[in-house]
Amino acid sequence: MKRGFCLTLLFVIILHLNINVHEVDACSPSGKVRGSRPPPGQCNTENDSDCCKQGKMYTIYKCSPPVTSHTKAVLTINSFEKGGDGGGPSECDNQYHSDDTPVVALSTGWFNHESRCLKNITISGNGRSVVAMVVDECDSTMGCDSDHDYQPPCPNNIVDASKAVWEALGVPHSDWGGLDIVWSDA
Repeated sequence: MKRGFCLTLLFVIILHLNINVHEVDACSPSGKVRGSRPPPGQCNTENDSDCCKQGKMYTIYKCSPPVTSHTKAVLTINSFEKGGDGGGPSECDNQYHSDDTPVVALSTGWFNHESRCLKNITISGNGRSVVAMVVDECDSTMGCDSDHDYQPPCPNNIVDASKAVWEALGVPHSDWGGLDIVWSDA
């Protein structure tokens, strides 16, 4: 009986340690970047994009929450077209992409040093699902400079999507901007 109790206690301790290990795996901020005022006409506000504010401190992340079969995220909107609020060409292929094509940018940790480049993910939200191709990074480590169109760093839980993704999910145009979703590698 004593041996059974010890094994049960050991099992409970192991379970407790596993829970704590997962809590330690959580993604914490990596620092801050100070906002600077963009030169006139240098921050594209298409899709209600934010421009950095002079002196404001913005949180940066080198990681994102762990990827699971149902990773929780926030869907945001981005134009991947030339002249769109996405800035320059996509990082994965150095190309621009039509707003009519289901493409996304992922926060830095999920982009994972281009390991998801040109791969598909499945996005579920608003009672529907869509498959989209990863073509860019939504940079969580830097921002407020010309390379980032004078926009703040991306939060660490973002799937930044083209209009085609929003339309496929059946979200009314008036609600485009921020939607709780889940995603997984396709």
